[in-house]
Amino acid sequence: MPQLDHRLDLAESLTVGTPWNTVVWDDPVNLMTYVSWVFRSYFGFSSARAEELMLQVHTSGSAVVATGPKEEMERHVVAMHGYGLLSTLAKVPQ
Repeated sequence: MPQLDHRLDLAESLTVGTPWNTVVWDDPVNLMTYVSWVFRSYFGFSSARAEELMLQVHTSGSAVVATGPKEEMERHVVAMHGYGLLSTLAKVPQ
């Protein structure tokens, strides 16, 4: 029977990948009230936070609405597209 090595390598560490952003972009189609509603409904933001992000989208042209693992942010981008919002994925600058 083979011998098993049960020692733990405590020097081994888990590294998490680079975080990504979900960015929502301004468009000439959606009403500001609708964008705020999407942010409250989908992300669960408070009314104040949803309004703040919506105004950033409206005045600056875009806003980062979520940051996290790439796969999760990809799901958010697809969801935003489902709501009719322009959204992209962007790697967080290092």
